[in-house]
Amino acid sequence: MSPASPPLRIDILTLFPGLFAGFLGESIVGRALAKELVAVHLWDIREWAEGRHKQVDDRPFGGGPGMVLMAPPVVAAVEAVRSAVEPPGELIVLSPQGRRFDQARAAELAGKGRLTLVCGRYEGFDERVVEILRPELLSVGDFVLSGGEPAAMVVIDAVARLVPGVLGDAESAVDESFGPDGGLEYPHYTRPRDYRGLAVPEVLLSGDHAAIARWRREHRR
Repeated sequence: MSPASPPLRIDILTLFPGLFAGFLGESIVGRALAKELVAVHLWDIREWAEGRHKQVDDRPFGGGPGMVLMAPPVVAAVEAVRSAVEPPGELIVLSPQGRRFDQARAAELAGKGRLTLVCGRYEGFDERVVEILRPELLSVGDFVLSGGEPAAMVVIDAVARLVPGVLGDAESAVDESFGPDGGLEYPHYTRPRDYRGLAVPEVLLSGDHAAIARWRREHRR
C-alpha cells in the first residue's frame, strides 16, 4: 500500500456485496471510512467464475444436502485480489470450524494494515480452498448463519473501532468490555438522576474521581 493509504484496508470477497451497503454507511464504521482511516473494498466472487452462467457452486461428491462453493472461482478471486496490492496482509475465511474471534484477536488485526475476508455460503467451501490458500479460519460463535457476510461485519466492526483515531475518545477502546483487564464494563448512568424510583448512585455524583474509579472496578460485571 502507498504511504497515503489508510491505516487499515479490508478486502471482502462475497457472493452478495450488496449486503454491506447499509452497514458500511452508518455509525462508527461509516465514520471511519469517511475519515479515511479504514478503506473497504468489495469483490464479487462470481467475477472469477467461468462459463456463461458464472457457476460458483455445485453438488458435493458423495452425496448429501445443499451445495458447496467450488474451489476454482474462490481461489482465483482471492489470489487476484491479494496480489493486486502489496502487502497481501492477513487472509481470513469466516468459518464455524475456525478459532473463536475475540477482543484480543480484534486488537491484533487492527494493527495488521490489510485484511482479506472471504465469506462462505451454502454448505461451505470445497476443502481445497483451505488446502491451497492456507487462510486463518475464524468463527464468531457457535450458531448457524446463512453466510459469512454477517460474521464479516462483526469482525469489521470490532477491528475498525480499534484503529487509532476512529473513536472520538481514545480511552473508549481501552476502558470498555473485554479490554486489557479482560473484564466487562461497569454500569452506566446518565440524566435524569431519578427515574421511576431508581436513583443514580451517589458516588457517581460526588466528583471524587478516586472513589468513582474504585466503585467502577468493584461493579464490573
